[in-house]
Amino acid sequence: MNFNLQRRTVLQKLVQYSALTLVFLSVPIASNIVEAQNTTNKAGIKTKVVRLAYQTSGDIVKIKGVIDKRLQPLGIKVEWSPFPAGPQLMEAMNANRVDIGSVGETPPIFAQAAGAQLAYIAGRKPSKGEGSAIVVQPDSPIKTVKDLKGKKVVFQKGSASHYLLLRALAEAGLKYSDIQAVSLTPAEARDAFIQKKIDAWVAWDPFIAVVQKTANARVLRNASKIATQGGFYMARRSFAVENPEVVRIVLEEVDKLGEWAESNPNEVVKILAPELKLDPALLAVVVRRRTFRLRPINSSLVAEQQRIADLFYKEGVIPKQITIKESVLSSQQYAAITPQRISKK
Repeated sequence: MNFNLQRRTVLQKLVQYSALTLVFLSVPIASNIVEAQNTTNKAGIKTKVVRLAYQTSGDIVKIKGVIDKRLQPLGIKVEWSPFPAGPQLMEAMNANRVDIGSVGETPPIFAQAAGAQLAYIAGRKPSKGEGSAIVVQPDSPIKTVKDLKGKKVVFQKGSASHYLLLRALAEAGLKYSDIQAVSLTPAEARDAFIQKKIDAWVAWDPFIAVVQKTANARVLRNASKIATQGGFYMARRSFAVENPEVVRIVLEEVDKLGEWAESNPNEVVKILAPELKLDPALLAVVVRRRTFRLRPINSSLVAEQQRIADLFYKEGVIPKQITIKESVLSSQQYAAITPQRISKK
């Protein structure tokens, strides 16, 4: 009896000791886990503020606030800045006032030619080209693109419309020097067109859709069958390199919302209507002609962008020849910033 009692006492003490040992050991283990998690959370994030740019022609990412909500738990504040078009956005990025923004294929080329230290971080899925066009007054004597020779043609210099114009002119056997180029912001040109002060204008939706409906604008040539990149998400190079996790989160939220938008066009119209103050029926046309999803930066996109840059240089539009690869990140850097949902495309 005494032996059994003593054995039970020893066993009880061993159990108590084991329990205390586990509790003791669990403290540094838990601490290490938290420390590791904190280290992971901070990896790829050096900023407390990300300055995002959007174009006033309508950006559902800004309106829905999905990036703001995603970054808030990480202690990162989002500051949004509006721009009338891509060239102005690129100028602000070059001046270190913007970190990330979405533009057409042309603005980054002009920015790089001006010496901007930028990086292509994602491509935008190209549309069928119906939402970008050269338009004229309904009763204009200008019947074809060839008739633009010697005429004043209004567009936003350095925008995607600039590229569309060059390609359309080349298709018609004309050079850039054959027209009188006039640069105006889309809003300025829209008002001038409606007042019949402009004969030929190159722009994009929703501006094109507006003048088609309100001024019976006639499409001379849209971007259909003209190879366009679909545009890009751009970043200040140093920001992308120092904050890959922030960039990855931004791109992931953009593409997730883009997937939702392409499946819910009627909801997109409801979101844009109060922001743009346009008729929902008109916006339905705009949304139908638009794309919202992203695609990864790859060699074919870079090669096409180089061809566009070479065309601008050949036509004397940019002052020097540029190499697009100088604004491209390394494969390791793209692996860090590109979400899986995009890299699989």
